[in-house]
Amino acid sequence: MGSVQVVTTVIAGLVTVAAVLLAVRAVWRMVAVVRRGQPDPTRFDRKGLRLRTMLAETLGHTRMLRWTLVGAAHWFVMVAFLALTTLVLEAYFEVVSPTGELPWVGHWSAFGLASEWIGLLGLAGIAVLMVIRLLNLPTRRRWSRFAGSTFWQAYYVEYTILVVLICGFLIRGFKAANGDLPFPTWAAPVSHGLGSVLPASAAAVSVAALLKILVSMAWLITIALNVTMGVAWHRFTAFPNIFFKRDPGRAGSGLGGLRPMMSGGQPLDFEKADPESDQFGVATVEQFTWKGLLDFTTCTECGRCQSQCPAWNTGKPLSPKLLVLSLRDHAYAKLGPGDGQAEAQLPLIGDADAQGVIDPDVLWSCTTCGACVEQCPVDIEHVDHIVDMRRYQVLIESSFPPEAGVMLRNLESKGNPWGAPPASREDWTKGLGFEVPRVTDGGEFEYLFWVGCAGAFDDRARKTTRAVATLLHEAGVSFAILGNGETCTGDPARRIGNEFLFQMLAQQNVETLNEAGVTKIVATCPHCFNTLANEYGQLGGDFQVLHHTQLLADLVATGRLTPVEPIDGGVTYHDPCYLGRHNRVFTPPREVLGAAAGAISEMPRNSERSFCCGAGGARMWMEERIGKRINTERVQEALSTGAHTVAVGCPFCMTMLSDGVNSIAAGQAEVVDVASVLLNTIKPSR
Repeated sequence: MGSVQVVTTVIAGLVTVAAVLLAVRAVWRMVAVVRRGQPDPTRFDRKGLRLRTMLAETLGHTRMLRWTLVGAAHWFVMVAFLALTTLVLEAYFEVVSPTGELPWVGHWSAFGLASEWIGLLGLAGIAVLMVIRLLNLPTRRRWSRFAGSTFWQAYYVEYTILVVLICGFLIRGFKAANGDLPFPTWAAPVSHGLGSVLPASAAAVSVAALLKILVSMAWLITIALNVTMGVAWHRFTAFPNIFFKRDPGRAGSGLGGLRPMMSGGQPLDFEKADPESDQFGVATVEQFTWKGLLDFTTCTECGRCQSQCPAWNTGKPLSPKLLVLSLRDHAYAKLGPGDGQAEAQLPLIGDADAQGVIDPDVLWSCTTCGACVEQCPVDIEHVDHIVDMRRYQVLIESSFPPEAGVMLRNLESKGNPWGAPPASREDWTKGLGFEVPRVTDGGEFEYLFWVGCAGAFDDRARKTTRAVATLLHEAGVSFAILGNGETCTGDPARRIGNEFLFQMLAQQNVETLNEAGVTKIVATCPHCFNTLANEYGQLGGDFQVLHHTQLLADLVATGRLTPVEPIDGGVTYHDPCYLGRHNRVFTPPREVLGAAAGAISEMPRNSERSFCCGAGGARMWMEERIGKRINTERVQEALSTGAHTVAVGCPFCMTMLSDGVNSIAAGQAEVVDVASVLLNTIKPSR
């Protein structure tokens, strides 16, 4: 061992020991913060499925590869990062000896070939990601997904990977120049090419290896001193965060049904609950579950959620990314080691004067559309966290937008958010030309037709209700309605945060449905559909629930309904959030429209990336006072297709898009439900 090797070995050893000790301390701090969260025993079931899902989403990059170029580049960088651990390990042998190599595999040609290509593709991948970030800077792009991200951290991580990969090739190049590279030219062509232009120097190998170690350990020290540096730490925390996601069996965990309101790891029983001792929603950051705190820790700051958020894209203060980052920074400042007293005094929800961590306008801008959850590559469950904070505000603080109070009072007194007389629920059946069977008639039926509040009381939605009933009647489907025995499913109450009112309404409906012997339900409203299918099971109501487009698609496919006169002017389809993203029903509505109208002119944002109409999350009953109206944004996109018919599968979407068309382009397009499109092609005279 020469003098150069003695120096490089000592420096590498000292720096590594310091880096490892700091990293261990940082991990301990992070674990301590996450453990401060509330228990959540639901995260430990189906371990085999969880493991398979985690491996598919991490090593397989199944979610990232939906963005082809970025996903592929990120995959190569991930593989290169994993490979760097072995190559950094090899550098410790090279600081000791210029001919040092990994034991057992260090001289294999296959190892040389694999690591050569991993290094090259890693360099290409990190270069692509760096260029993409620079092209999407907030100064270049108005609604940049990187707005609000911590840029120095991202740049530091990217350049660290770049420099470490370059150092790896320099080491091999100097070894090749010295005649010590154990791999043939075909296995390491770039390294041999560098060796042909680099000078022969044994010391250079050890110095380059030391540089590689110093850059790597500097990175480890930096992230150890910055435990909220999610752009770096997600390389480690993504694995457990994905493993413990709410539903390992679906792509977007945290979509569909909401988590019940929890206290002490158990669903809250309102008959026994005590606000003095039980947890009602989330009032402080430590009242999130440990998985919630792990979510905040894992955020990569990539901004995928932000880029798809309808609130952010229309000038609202809500960015799912910035919300998570605010909660993360607050959690680590309050719950981490050190004096967190000042942070502990800050309210979780409060305006600028109150110095709240989350502004009320941020909390109430959310439509719960699920675009953030769908897009997140590490399965953060934004919607659950937002609704948990709303629950405390509504149930304990009685703090929510004033117009929503009218909706809640209507639900309490009339059983519907519009406050319409309950006895008028059956008025839509008048003049149909056939008798609509009621459950109370006592006859046999296959499907319970869940009409919903909009379908019963809203004039535009009534057309859909009548169309569906007519189509079912003409197809010979056996169905019945509850009529005046139906009440609101409770979706708007639950999404706004009034869990008590939701459970009151839901339990009443579950009892009614069970008494009627209902097993199969068809619903025209995706919000009713989602609640009946995914949330009533929490209260003892287990039903097979179909959206009307699913049933109609089956009736068309089996020849029980046959379109005979295609509509003119072209059709585009708007995916309702609670039908598409939340419940993965994308194909059936398109099958119906394809049979009725031929080709569909798709909007740029469709299917799982569909843009919200703005009505979800109980925002149907709240004024939109900030920024551009969400429905206007969506209508402009629909009109850009040139289609004269905008087909929807949701009464809320129909209201929002119809209002949008009337406000900016009256007469240019007609907004109608898929069922009405089908009915018009079967009986054009109607």
